[in-house]
Amino acid sequence: METASKFVVGFILLLFILSSCRASNLVAQNSWKTYENPRYKFEYPYPSKWESIPMPDNLDGRVFRDPNNPSVEIRGWALRQLPESQSSSPSSTSTDSPASESPNFTTEQGVTGQLEVEVGIDTSMMTLTLNQGQVEYYWQGQSDSEQFADYYRFFNYVASQYHLPSPGEL
Repeated sequence: METASKFVVGFILLLFILSSCRASNLVAQNSWKTYENPRYKFEYPYPSKWESIPMPDNLDGRVFRDPNNPSVEIRGWALRQLPESQSSSPSSTSTDSPASESPNFTTEQGVTGQLEVEVGIDTSMMTLTLNQGQVEYYWQGQSDSEQFADYYRFFNYVASQYHLPSPGEL
C-alpha cells in the first residue's frame, strides 16, 4: 500500500511540474492575436500580450517578444526570390534554400516545408522555411538555450499555424 501511495504522490507532483511549464502557461493564460502581412499575405498567431517589433534589416515581416522574458521571441517574414535567369550568381538558385530539401514539417494548412532546430550555447531557435511560387516564407522562434526545452512545444504550435495565401492571391 505504501508503494502505491508514493506512486500517486509522485504522479501528482509530475503533473504539477508539467502543468506549470512556462510555455504551457503561456498558451493557457493569454488570448491570441494573428499577425497578417499586408504584402505577402501570410499570417501566424502570437500571444496578445507580446510586444510587436519591426523586423530588422528591412525584411518584410514582424517580431513579437515576450515582455516578461525579452530573450523569447517569434518572427515571420517573406522574400521574393529572383528567377534563376535574373540571379546575380550562377550558384544561387531556388534549390539552395532549406525548403527545397526533403520536407520534414507540415503546417495545419497542409503546406510542407523544412523545419530546422539549432541548439546553441547561448541562444537556440527553430526555423521553418516554406516555398510557394517565387516567394520564400520563414517563421522562427528563439529563446535562451537553457529555456528552449520549455518553449519547444509553444514554438512548434505557432509554426504549425503559419498560413500562406492561396497560390493566386499574391
